[in-house]
Amino acid sequence: MFYLITGGERSGKSSYAQNLALQLSDSPIYLATARKWDQDFQNRIDRHQSERDERWTNIEKEKYLSEIDFSGKVVLIDCVTLWLTNFFIDTKNDVNLSLEEAKKEFLLIANQENATFIIVTNEIGMGVHAETHIGRKFVELQGWMNQFLASNADEVVLMVSGIPVKIK
Repeated sequence: MFYLITGGERSGKSSYAQNLALQLSDSPIYLATARKWDQDFQNRIDRHQSERDERWTNIEKEKYLSEIDFSGKVVLIDCVTLWLTNFFIDTKNDVNLSLEEAKKEFLLIANQENATFIIVTNEIGMGVHAETHIGRKFVELQGWMNQFLASNADEVVLMVSGIPVKIK
């Protein structure tokens, strides 16, 4: 089973996804994909960690999620945007290569036996137009990956101001 939770920044995606994971399992896995870029980002990570209790197994993995065996588990992956950023930076902003590598990794984890994935992503293309060329390239990458994930998802939920709207 594969759930995609999408929406704008601070729309309630992570809270919704965490509640869903706890409905599906007494001991879900929280897979954080973020790199710790600076102190502000570390503060954000600390805030997210404080929202999870002892029921959670926390794993940090920046890119190669398929190196972990998730068979029979409920896994919350938070989030695609940060995960894609890691590919985008490491490929020196190559959209096509980043998309190819991310899709390959997704397909490898999606084929694991009896795993349930709840994947959080951002609809960054719905907001302000990116000011820089690199920013616009990343918005394209995010949009294409979101389309790919949504097409493979069993359920897609769009979060709007904290309200889940099931779109698939």
